[in-house]
Amino acid sequence: MFLTRALTAAALLAAFISAIWFLERPALAGVVAVILAVAGYEWSALGQLRKPVSGIYGIVCAALFIGFLPFISLAPWMCGVASLFWAVAAPLWLARGFASCPASLMPAVGLVVLIPAGIALLTLDREQVLMLLGLVWIADTAAYLAGRAFGKHKLAPVISPGKTWEGVAGAVGAVAIYAIIWAVFDPAMAARVQGAVWLPYLAGAVLLCAASVVGDLLESAAKRRAGAKDSGRLLPGHGGVLDRIDSATATLPVGLLLLQAIGAT
Repeated sequence: MFLTRALTAAALLAAFISAIWFLERPALAGVVAVILAVAGYEWSALGQLRKPVSGIYGIVCAALFIGFLPFISLAPWMCGVASLFWAVAAPLWLARGFASCPASLMPAVGLVVLIPAGIALLTLDREQVLMLLGLVWIADTAAYLAGRAFGKHKLAPVISPGKTWEGVAGAVGAVAIYAIIWAVFDPAMAARVQGAVWLPYLAGAVLLCAASVVGDLLESAAKRRAGAKDSGRLLPGHGGVLDRIDSATATLPVGLLLLQAIGAT
């Protein structure tokens, strides 16, 4: 199982980094549209929409994403709406229990979760996308390792029993170190993060770490509500596409706004 998971992760990482780095924007938009279509299909299944409605929903997600591209200059507004969702609505639902989110709202929630993340990915520079995704991967890995080594206090036992506050603390520490390295060795970032800017910059990194945790928990809550272990079976050892991008769906829109705030985009 571990070998299958590791090989799948390596293949996905290589393919996605290559797509971001080498593809022109139209081709990359096509790749993102396919990812959103599959993730939308999986989300609709978690919302217990039946076929063929679930397939149509995935196509609608991809179509709305493509349809928004001519208006890409409005990306900050879309990401602002998504950031409000991740800062207010998602934590409120998680605190009350995701069942408090009416089933009729699940399709609308899926659009807010998926489409702004895709728009943010297309809007940001390649380097910025990779750095933000690197932050997500580091936060996830550090949370897993710290949780395994020191975890005693459950973060959300009903939603995701394996996550602990110790794991979150490990993720925050690792993300802070990652953010410092980014600001020191990236010339563009180093020119902007100086003096008093360091404090809000590191606070922003912690905020991104929190967003990644909320994104993960929201998808876990949706799966638990649907009685599903994974969002799908497409990726051996990992489950579905949504299982792989849950944290990034929250981090990318928030990251775009924070990078704009320091003049990095």
